[in-house]
Amino acid sequence: MQTTDVTVIGLGLMGHSLAKAFLTAGHSVTVWNRTRSKADDLVALGAASAATIQEATEASELVVVCVTDFAAIREQFGKAVTLVNLSSGTSEQARETAEWAPAGLDGAILAVPDGIGTDEAVIVYSGDRAAYERHEATLKAIGTPSFLGEDHSLAALHEMAILSLMWNMLNGFLHGTALLQAAGVSAASYVPLAEKGVDTIKSWLAAYADQVDAGDFPPLDSTLDVHVAAMDHLIHESRHLGVGAELPEFLKSLTTGVDPTRGYAALVSRLR
Repeated sequence: MQTTDVTVIGLGLMGHSLAKAFLTAGHSVTVWNRTRSKADDLVALGAASAATIQEATEASELVVVCVTDFAAIREQFGKAVTLVNLSSGTSEQARETAEWAPAGLDGAILAVPDGIGTDEAVIVYSGDRAAYERHEATLKAIGTPSFLGEDHSLAALHEMAILSLMWNMLNGFLHGTALLQAAGVSAASYVPLAEKGVDTIKSWLAAYADQVDAGDFPPLDSTLDVHVAAMDHLIHESRHLGVGAELPEFLKSLTTGVDPTRGYAALVSRLR
């Protein structure tokens, strides 16, 4: 395998996992972190610890950054040969970064630190296509790469969409566990049924996406007014059990002004 020199800036949980995965794949790795002791075990594995950011960026053609935010990136160093920003941020911030690093890539990690270096870790990239193609083989060391396009903002935008999905699903799960625990039912016993529910919802996504893209929302499973009636049941059940009803009340509020004979995906009109 052809190896590439790689620099990793930022050694939090995720950055540390990125650096270790590059080392495991046989790449020559230079690391930098404000707290240098965080690099000690990586140095023991063969990494070089740079004394300054400038030294770190000059050590490698490929510079991977995983720090708290985009502002920290710009404050800490200037242009690298190929900057791959894997820090979390918004699409607007990604576009701003592209102004001073146009030959780089913005990326979003759809995995937890323990998953880095496995095929299950999906990392999406956007930005300079030539840079992606030049370094794609190296980037496979940290996860399965996917190129979304040359608009630098696309990776960050998709990351924000995934975060919305994650928090909405987790909040729904936690609200459900609160209902069950209020009735003396354990959260653990709910998990198998909850997983089946997630699988069912997953099966709806492609059809909902087609409706959103087409701007046409025929009812697939039921009309919106049927969903609203069920939301009323959930609100009543929550209040009856002494569980906060803010989440189902908010969901019902989104239906105001939407044609009740349409399908549930019509709610996207209230969110745009």
